[in-house]
Amino acid sequence: MLTNREQQVLSLIRKDPMLSQQAIAERLGISRSAAGGHIMNVTNKGYIKGRGYVVTDAPFVNVLGGANIDIHGKSLQELRRNDSNPGAVHISAGGVARNIAENLARLGVDCRLISAIGNDHHGQMLKRLSRDAGIDMQYVHEIAQAPTSTYLSVLDDTGDMQVAIADMSIIDHLGAERLRPQQAMLSQSALNIVDANLPDDALAWLTGTFADVPLFADTVSTAKAPRLKPYLSSIHTLKASAIEAEALTGMQARTQPQLRKLAAWLHAEGVERVFITRGEQGVFYSTAGAEGAEKLRRSKRNVHNAGGAGDAFLAGLAYAWLEDWPLHKTLRFALAAADITLSHPATSNPGLSLTAVNRTMKAHHAG
Repeated sequence: MLTNREQQVLSLIRKDPMLSQQAIAERLGISRSAAGGHIMNVTNKGYIKGRGYVVTDAPFVNVLGGANIDIHGKSLQELRRNDSNPGAVHISAGGVARNIAENLARLGVDCRLISAIGNDHHGQMLKRLSRDAGIDMQYVHEIAQAPTSTYLSVLDDTGDMQVAIADMSIIDHLGAERLRPQQAMLSQSALNIVDANLPDDALAWLTGTFADVPLFADTVSTAKAPRLKPYLSSIHTLKASAIEAEALTGMQARTQPQLRKLAAWLHAEGVERVFITRGEQGVFYSTAGAEGAEKLRRSKRNVHNAGGAGDAFLAGLAYAWLEDWPLHKTLRFALAAADITLSHPATSNPGLSLTAVNRTMKAHHAG
């Protein structure tokens, strides 16, 4: 798999196969010799070949949905409502779709984000941070008449989110008309992933146009989850928290019998695989061949921010599906990715990698 820098080199070459080593070096802020070394590594790994950097047809993934600036405030002690709490504030790139894309990119997947940002400081910051993480950002639409999305959350001293406000109005500009120019690319994708931030006409167009491409979906929140209800028959894999699953189905998801009943309903609607995350209780899963609950022994890491764990979990599911892994390995991998994500103040952990996930899996298995 590619390193983050190799992903950046490959992204530049895809945009311009005749780009010189010097031009690549200047755009990435590295020496020409370093650029040449990265190009050689990418070539040796089979992603490009021949003169003029002919790019091979390696599988790629499209992720469509929200991209925003995350502002997290974490209390240093038990959170007191209606009062000022001493704590720490952290600003990072976020958004469910963007987070999934970052996690996939850090796992070495060629990942292309389709989202919307404003023509403002936050938009440029978001673009820079996402590119640095290895995400292909060339399909992100810049909307002049709307501000970049912002997500403001308050975390308690354990890292769990207590309340949040999402200013996501810009995503309403990402309708079917804006997506149509990417139709050819979307049809060639190994996998399309959507979050429920997308407006209804975009979801209708996507599910009605790309029936041959597997579709993974994230419910995002209780407010957004019901948007996916009309399109369940087109969803291959659905990831939701317990309360989001309740908002989507109108059924309870607190006990194992309730979860089984809810999953059966989703299967009857056409969803092939259901994964319901339950925080400390792990994840409930239901597929055509298996059903149950899985819980990874939590590492000794301190929990700084639990907000992006679900996004990392879905990225882990997607990676495992691309690798055609069995369910038990898929669950262990996705849970390990989520566990790593918890240990960083940002919504996505820059330390996520295949090596880190494999190390975490081995540590938990040994324990």
